[in-house]
Amino acid sequence: QVRLVESGGGLAQAGGSLRLSCVASEGVISDYAVAWFRNARGKEREFVARTHWGSGSGTLVSDSYTESVEGRFTISRDVAKNSVYLQMNGLKAEDTGVYYCAAYLKWRTGDFHSATTYDYWGQGTQVTVSS
Repeated sequence: QVRLVESGGGLAQAGGSLRLSCVASEGVISDYAVAWFRNARGKEREFVARTHWGSGSGTLVSDSYTESVEGRFTISRDVAKNSVYLQMNGLKAEDTGVYYCAAYLKWRTGDFHSATTYDYWGQGTQVTVSS
């Protein structure tokens, strides 16, 4: 089991940057595939990015992004800090929403774009981008 805690949200101007953090306060984060989702007002929860460790000593297998953030957002991880990050550059008003960190055990299969694949969720952090 893993407990996820997000931080780093806030208010930014269009074109600005924010960095979100997701810390596993319980569990070992490298045992999980970890993703960021977001909820914009009036919209369904949307996949943003995922990072996936390999099944061995923690070698990265792949990072994936939704098309709308490709080239602007970067997901990264720090195994020593038991953390995953989302660096968001070139922010747009449509990036506004509550951002959630989510995880599932990395040896499970499933559609990683779907929120139903994820067993563990953080409490969310608000990101607001003003235009």
